[in-house]
Amino acid sequence: MFKPARREVLRRMALVGSTTILSSWFAGTKAFAQTNPLLPDTDDPQRYSFFTADELAFINAALDRLIPSDDLGPGARAAGVAWFIDQQMAGPFGRAEHWYMQGPWRQGSEQQGYQLKLTPAQLYRQGIQAVDAYCKAHYGNKTFAQLNANQQEDLLHAIDDGKIQAQEAPLKDFFEMLLQNTHEGYLADPIYGGNRQFAGWKLIGFPGPRYNYVQEITRYGKRYDRPYIGLGGYDGLPALKKNRK
Repeated sequence: MFKPARREVLRRMALVGSTTILSSWFAGTKAFAQTNPLLPDTDDPQRYSFFTADELAFINAALDRLIPSDDLGPGARAAGVAWFIDQQMAGPFGRAEHWYMQGPWRQGSEQQGYQLKLTPAQLYRQGIQAVDAYCKAHYGNKTFAQLNANQQEDLLHAIDDGKIQAQEAPLKDFFEMLLQNTHEGYLADPIYGGNRQFAGWKLIGFPGPRYNYVQEITRYGKRYDRPYIGLGGYDGLPALKKNRK
Protein backbone atom coordinates (compact mmCIF):
# COMPACT_ATOMS: atom_id res chain seq x y z
CA MET A 1 0.00 0.00 0.00
CA PHE A 2 1.31 3.45 -0.80
CA LYS A 3 1.96 5.86 2.03
CA PRO A 4 1.00 9.53 1.52
CA ALA A 5 3.23 10.57 4.42
CA ARG A 6 6.23 12.45 3.06
CA ARG A 7 8.95 10.64 5.06
CA GLU A 8 7.71 7.18 4.05
CA VAL A 9 7.57 8.22 0.40
CA LEU A 10 11.19 9.38 0.61
CA ARG A 11 12.24 6.10 2.17
CA ARG A 12 10.67 4.20 -0.72
CA MET A 13 12.22 6.56 -3.27
CA ALA A 14 15.68 5.85 -1.85
CA LEU A 15 15.15 2.19 -2.74
CA VAL A 16 14.42 2.96 -6.40
CA GLY A 17 16.71 5.98 -6.73
CA SER A 18 19.60 3.89 -8.06
CA THR A 19 17.52 3.07 -11.12
CA THR A 20 17.10 6.73 -11.97
CA ILE A 21 20.40 7.78 -13.44
CA LEU A 22 19.77 9.58 -14.81
CA SER A 23 5.88 30.02 0.30
CA SER A 24 8.98 31.96 -1.08
CA TRP A 25 10.71 28.80 -2.16
CA PHE A 26 7.76 27.70 -4.29
CA ALA A 27 7.47 31.17 -5.81
CA GLY A 28 11.06 30.83 -7.01
CA THR A 29 10.21 27.51 -8.64
CA LYS A 30 7.32 29.04 -10.62
CA ALA A 31 9.44 32.01 -11.67
CA PHE A 32 12.13 29.68 -13.02
CA ALA A 33 9.55 27.68 -14.96
CA GLN A 34 7.99 30.77 -16.51
CA THR A 35 11.34 32.10 -17.76
CA ASN A 36 12.27 28.82 -19.44
CA PRO A 37 10.21 27.78 -22.51
CA LEU A 38 11.18 24.16 -21.90
CA LEU A 39 9.58 24.20 -18.45
CA PRO A 40 5.99 25.49 -18.55
CA ASP A 41 3.97 26.53 -15.56
CA THR A 42 2.67 23.36 -13.94
CA ASP A 43 -0.94 24.57 -14.37
CA ASP A 44 -0.73 25.60 -18.05
CA PRO A 45 -2.19 22.67 -20.06
CA GLN A 46 -1.73 24.38 -23.43
CA ARG A 47 2.03 23.94 -23.24
CA TYR A 48 1.99 20.23 -22.49
CA SER A 49 2.67 17.72 -25.24
CA PHE A 50 0.54 14.74 -24.15
CA PHE A 51 -1.90 15.48 -21.35
CA THR A 52 -5.20 17.19 -22.04
CA ALA A 53 -6.46 19.80 -19.58
CA ASP A 54 -8.65 17.22 -17.80
CA GLU A 55 -5.83 14.68 -17.67
CA LEU A 56 -3.42 17.28 -16.32
CA ALA A 57 -5.93 18.16 -13.59
CA PHE A 58 -5.98 14.51 -12.57
CA ILE A 59 -2.18 14.21 -12.63
CA ASN A 60 -1.63 17.34 -10.56
CA ALA A 61 -4.22 16.25 -8.00
CA ALA A 62 -2.60 12.81 -7.74
CA LEU A 63 0.88 14.31 -7.39
CA ASP A 64 -0.37 16.45 -4.51
CA ARG A 65 -1.37 13.26 -2.72
CA LEU A 66 1.69 11.13 -3.58
CA ILE A 67 4.36 13.70 -2.61
CA PRO A 68 2.65 16.79 -1.17
CA SER A 69 4.33 20.10 -0.45
CA ASP A 70 4.91 20.63 3.27
CA ASP A 71 7.31 22.25 5.70
CA LEU A 72 10.12 20.09 4.26
CA GLY A 73 9.81 21.75 0.84
CA PRO A 74 7.98 21.57 -2.50
CA GLY A 75 6.19 18.36 -3.41
CA ALA A 76 5.94 16.56 -6.73
CA ARG A 77 3.53 19.01 -8.34
CA ALA A 78 5.59 22.07 -7.40
CA ALA A 79 8.74 20.29 -8.58
CA GLY A 80 7.35 19.93 -12.12
CA VAL A 81 6.80 16.17 -12.08
CA ALA A 82 3.67 16.56 -14.24
CA TRP A 83 5.85 18.01 -17.00
CA PHE A 84 8.38 15.19 -16.58
CA ILE A 85 5.66 12.54 -16.96
CA ASP A 86 4.07 14.42 -19.85
CA GLN A 87 7.33 14.38 -21.79
CA GLN A 88 7.83 10.70 -21.06
CA MET A 89 4.34 9.86 -22.34
CA ALA A 90 4.87 11.96 -25.48
CA GLY A 91 8.19 10.27 -26.21
CA PRO A 92 9.58 6.79 -26.94
CA PHE A 93 8.83 5.52 -23.43
CA GLY A 94 5.16 6.43 -23.71
CA ARG A 95 4.94 4.70 -27.07
CA ALA A 96 6.88 1.65 -25.80
CA GLU A 97 9.09 1.97 -28.88
CA HIS A 98 11.84 -0.22 -27.45
CA TRP A 99 9.61 -2.84 -25.80
CA TYR A 100 8.35 -6.13 -27.12
CA MET A 101 4.60 -5.53 -27.50
CA GLN A 102 3.43 -8.44 -29.68
CA GLY A 103 1.97 -10.77 -27.04
CA PRO A 104 0.82 -13.35 -26.14
CA TRP A 105 -1.19 -11.39 -23.60
CA ARG A 106 -1.29 -13.49 -20.45
CA GLN A 107 -1.31 -12.73 -16.76
CA GLY A 108 2.35 -12.63 -15.81
CA SER A 109 4.16 -12.60 -12.50
CA GLU A 110 5.81 -9.55 -10.97
CA GLN A 111 9.22 -11.00 -11.88
CA GLN A 112 8.28 -11.08 -15.58
CA GLY A 113 7.93 -7.32 -15.81
CA TYR A 114 5.44 -5.38 -17.89
CA GLN A 115 2.84 -7.71 -19.43
CA LEU A 116 0.09 -5.40 -20.73
CA LYS A 117 -0.83 -4.85 -24.36
CA LEU A 118 -1.28 -1.14 -23.60
CA THR A 119 1.65 1.20 -24.11
CA PRO A 120 2.42 3.42 -21.08
CA ALA A 121 0.74 6.36 -22.84
CA GLN A 122 -2.38 4.29 -23.48
CA LEU A 123 -2.34 3.03 -19.90
CA TYR A 124 -2.24 6.60 -18.59
CA ARG A 125 -4.99 7.82 -20.91
CA GLN A 126 -7.34 4.93 -20.25
CA GLY A 127 -6.47 4.78 -16.55
CA ILE A 128 -7.29 8.44 -15.98
CA GLN A 129 -10.56 8.11 -17.87
CA ALA A 130 -11.51 5.02 -15.86
CA VAL A 131 -10.76 6.65 -12.50
CA ASP A 132 -12.69 9.80 -13.40
CA ALA A 133 -15.62 7.68 -14.60
CA TYR A 134 -15.62 5.82 -11.27
CA CYS A 135 -15.51 9.12 -9.36
CA LYS A 136 -18.42 10.55 -11.32
CA ALA A 137 -20.47 7.43 -10.62
CA HIS A 138 -19.72 7.34 -6.87
CA TYR A 139 -19.04 10.97 -5.86
CA GLY A 140 -21.88 13.00 -7.29
CA ASN A 141 -20.56 13.46 -10.83
CA LYS A 142 -17.22 14.83 -9.59
CA THR A 143 -13.90 14.00 -11.21
CA PHE A 144 -10.91 12.85 -9.18
CA ALA A 145 -9.44 16.37 -9.23
CA GLN A 146 -12.69 17.76 -7.77
CA LEU A 147 -12.68 15.47 -4.72
CA ASN A 148 -11.28 16.64 -1.42
CA ALA A 149 -7.87 15.45 -0.27
CA ASN A 150 -9.20 12.73 2.04
CA GLN A 151 -11.43 11.30 -0.68
CA GLN A 152 -8.53 11.30 -3.14
CA GLU A 153 -6.25 9.49 -0.71
CA ASP A 154 -8.91 6.91 0.13
CA LEU A 155 -9.48 6.29 -3.56
CA LEU A 156 -5.79 5.88 -4.32
CA HIS A 157 -5.44 3.45 -1.42
CA ALA A 158 -8.37 1.43 -2.75
CA ILE A 159 -6.86 1.31 -6.25
CA ASP A 160 -3.47 0.33 -4.88
CA ASP A 161 -5.10 -2.47 -2.87
CA GLY A 162 -6.93 -3.74 -5.94
CA LYS A 163 -10.35 -2.93 -4.45
CA ILE A 164 -11.39 -0.78 -7.39
CA GLN A 165 -11.23 -2.23 -10.88
CA ALA A 166 -12.42 -1.14 -14.31
CA GLN A 167 -12.94 -2.84 -17.65
CA GLU A 168 -11.37 0.10 -19.47
CA ALA A 169 -7.94 -0.25 -17.84
CA PRO A 170 -6.04 -2.24 -15.17
CA LEU A 171 -6.15 0.43 -12.47
CA LYS A 172 -3.64 -1.16 -10.10
CA ASP A 173 -1.05 -1.33 -12.90
CA PHE A 174 -1.84 2.27 -13.79
CA PHE A 175 -1.37 3.40 -10.20
CA GLU A 176 1.92 1.53 -9.86
CA MET A 177 3.28 3.16 -13.01
CA LEU A 178 2.08 6.59 -11.88
CA LEU A 179 3.79 6.13 -8.51
CA GLN A 180 7.02 4.92 -10.12
CA ASN A 181 7.07 7.80 -12.62
CA THR A 182 6.38 10.25 -9.79
CA HIS A 183 9.42 8.97 -7.90
CA GLU A 184 11.53 9.15 -11.07
CA GLY A 185 10.43 12.69 -11.92
CA TYR A 186 11.03 13.90 -8.38
CA LEU A 187 14.56 12.47 -8.17
CA ALA A 188 15.80 12.60 -11.79
CA ASP A 189 18.21 15.26 -12.92
CA PRO A 190 16.37 18.55 -13.55
CA ILE A 191 17.44 18.42 -17.19
CA TYR A 192 14.53 16.00 -17.72
CA GLY A 193 11.95 18.50 -16.51
CA GLY A 194 11.18 17.38 -12.95
CA ASN A 195 13.05 18.01 -9.69
CA ARG A 196 12.88 21.75 -10.35
CA GLN A 197 15.30 23.84 -8.35
CA PHE A 198 16.61 20.47 -7.07
CA ALA A 199 13.55 20.03 -4.82
CA GLY A 200 13.93 16.25 -4.58
CA TRP A 201 17.69 16.31 -4.15
CA LYS A 202 17.53 18.96 -1.43
CA LEU A 203 14.99 16.87 0.43
CA ILE A 204 17.20 13.76 0.48
CA GLY A 205 20.51 15.59 0.71
CA PHE A 206 21.96 14.61 -2.68
CA PRO A 207 24.13 17.48 -4.02
CA GLY A 208 24.13 16.28 -7.65
CA PRO A 209 26.62 14.63 -10.01
CA ARG A 210 29.59 16.91 -9.40
CA TYR A 211 32.59 15.81 -11.44
CA ASN A 212 35.22 16.32 -8.73
CA TYR A 213 35.10 15.69 -4.97
CA VAL A 214 38.87 15.53 -4.38
CA GLN A 215 38.96 18.50 -1.99
CA GLU A 216 36.16 17.05 0.14
CA ILE A 217 37.53 13.50 0.52
CA THR A 218 39.37 14.18 3.79
CA ARG A 219 36.68 16.43 5.33
CA TYR A 220 35.38 13.66 7.57
CA GLY A 221 32.23 14.49 9.53
CA LYS A 222 31.95 17.96 8.00
CA ARG A 223 28.90 19.27 6.20
CA TYR A 224 29.12 19.28 2.41
CA ASP A 225 28.10 22.85 1.58
CA ARG A 226 28.82 23.13 -2.13
CA PRO A 227 25.93 24.33 -4.35
CA TYR A 228 23.53 21.82 -5.85
CA ILE A 229 24.30 21.07 -9.47
CA GLY A 230 22.74 18.97 -12.23
CA LEU A 231 23.83 17.87 -15.68
CA GLY A 232 22.68 21.25 -16.97
CA GLY A 233 24.45 23.35 -14.35
CA TYR A 234 23.56 25.14 -11.13
CA ASP A 235 20.04 26.18 -12.15
CA GLY A 236 19.20 22.96 -13.95
CA LEU A 237 19.09 23.87 -17.65
CA PRO A 238 21.41 26.77 -18.52
CA ALA A 239 22.77 25.10 -21.64
CA LEU A 240 19.30 24.44 -23.01
CA LYS A 241 18.15 27.95 -22.17
CA LYS A 242 21.17 29.34 -23.99
CA ASN A 243 20.26 27.44 -27.16
CA ARG A 244 16.59 28.45 -27.15
CA LYS A 245 16.43 31.96 -28.60
